[in-house]
Amino acid sequence: MRTALLRSLAALLAASGAALLPATAVAAPTPSPGATPVNRAGTSFLSATPISAGQPVRVDASIGDHLYWSFPATAGQVQEISATVTFPKGRSGASTWTVDVFDGLRRRQACTAGAQTPTVDATATSVALGCTLREVRPWAEPWSADPLPGSYVVRLSVIDLPEPDLGAPIDVDLLVGTIADRGASADDGELAAPLVPNTKAGTVLNAVPPADPEADDEGDPLADWLPDLGSRWVWTGIGGALAAVAGVVGFAVTWRPRRR
Repeated sequence: MRTALLRSLAALLAASGAALLPATAVAAPTPSPGATPVNRAGTSFLSATPISAGQPVRVDASIGDHLYWSFPATAGQVQEISATVTFPKGRSGASTWTVDVFDGLRRRQACTAGAQTPTVDATATSVALGCTLREVRPWAEPWSADPLPGSYVVRLSVIDLPEPDLGAPIDVDLLVGTIADRGASADDGELAAPLVPNTKAGTVLNAVPPADPEADDEGDPLADWLPDLGSRWVWTGIGGALAAVAGVVGFAVTWRPRRR
């Protein structure tokens, strides 16, 4: 009797858990109502086009281009990236595509779900790519690669294809969505500042700065022929002087006058 009761309770718990699974499953990302579509993409990390969650992207590109977009993420969020590449007819062979995600330190983030690197044959008219990131943590150890709050960069590219297909026109549709947002967790820590890549590392000089004629006149012509007196020259001179003194002292100690 007791065994039958335990089996009945186990079956009831299993059925309850199965009934709860559809309710807790995350939904695919959908465009936000009224979001402005984006029709351009960057060509590097520094020129990545900023987008937001739920903002649809549709661009015209060529096979072989590396396309970059950046989006923000906060602690507790789970982001999903979905992309579709539409090909022209008459391709010469199969091709392999990939979607990669990097954080503000350009560390490649792992995908927990989605077709990150699909391969399609020559008869396919499109390919679907996807990547579901791990939940963004409020803090992490310096040696770990856990996703942290800040900016993330998406790169879409082709990694294997026949050479005759390079340069063919394609249409790219991409969407970044927040499929879960649990807010700040109970982790004992908080990131001091979001990880945002520095896209303004310096200024570009368009022309060579003019030379100062007064600075050239003040220079000593004799000094131009002499080497710079660095530490190597100083110690070389000191070593030479000590060697000369040691040679004189040694000669004076060991020399004896010849007796007749």
